[in-house]
Amino acid sequence: MHQLLEWLALPQFGLSTVFVVSFISATLLPLGSEPAVFGLIKINPELFWPAILVATVANTLGGGVSWWMGLGAHKVVDRARGYQTDVRALNWLKRFGAKACLLSWLPVVGDPLCAVAGWLKLPFWPCLAYMAVGKFFRYLLMTSVLLHFMPGKMAV
Repeated sequence: MHQLLEWLALPQFGLSTVFVVSFISATLLPLGSEPAVFGLIKINPELFWPAILVATVANTLGGGVSWWMGLGAHKVVDRARGYQTDVRALNWLKRFGAKACLLSWLPVVGDPLCAVAGWLKLPFWPCLAYMAVGKFFRYLLMTSVLLHFMPGKMAV
């Protein structure tokens, strides 16, 4: 297992690994990408900004996929019922609009929030932009905090 982790952390594979893990973790699958980002940066400190940016882009794209899944689910439910669905419990989210996607960085509720934004038919591009901002600051903050508390390069 140690050899596999070392191989995945190589600069030529590490960023693609971070991309895949970050993309998948932004869908409704329960997977955390922070350990992959932190591990790559810990082993290759010079990849700090590339890893943060790759994770942000991948996680944002995954959030976009969740948005489309939410929109698709809404259309399927509307078609099955024969009328439009009005989810009253989520009306408060409509008040915030696309800005609510800033909260997509939150653990547990952030990824489903992207799907709910699609369900509510909030505008895709503004949602994606707010997701990107929230996810960027999450990766930047979490990785910086971890590096602060665990300084030094890992021995390979």
